Amino acid sequence: MSLTRRDIREKALQSLFQLSVNEDLSKEEAMQQALISENDLIDEVETVLVPSYLDMLVSGVMEKQDEIDEKIKTHLENWSLNRLAKTDLIIIRVAIFEMMYVSDVPDRVALNEALEITKKYSDEKSRKFVNGVLANIVNENSENEAE
Repeated sequence: MSLTRRDIREKALQSLFQLSVNEDLSKEEAMQQALISENDLIDEVETVLVPSYLDMLVSGVMEKQDEIDEKIKTHLENWSLNRLAKTDLIIIRVAIFEMMYVSDVPDRVALNEALEITKKYSDEKSRKFVNGVLANIVNENSENEAE
């Protein structure tokens, strides 16, 4: 099973979503659940190799969540984090993590990937919202780089 980076971002979303709704789940269990899809009928308990990029995204978002959430809050107008749809919030967190900590992913790529994933897991309104928050961050980052 060879995963593209987009597949891995989706698995990160699924893992982080599982972790947000089930506090008893370990990070490893959440990633395993995301990687073993419903269509794989598994006779015995099987563990699959977790791609390092997936582990980096899930661990990174968990470790840097406070920092990432602060960044999100500065771009929410008349909204609070707890009003955001969980899926949208996690998609935004993964994208911001990539923008801030993954040097080989350009900000625009992180933004576009987030929008593609939002299209798949949310509605048009969410897509516009995710785009608004992330586009502001991309612009802010490029202004900072230009200084």
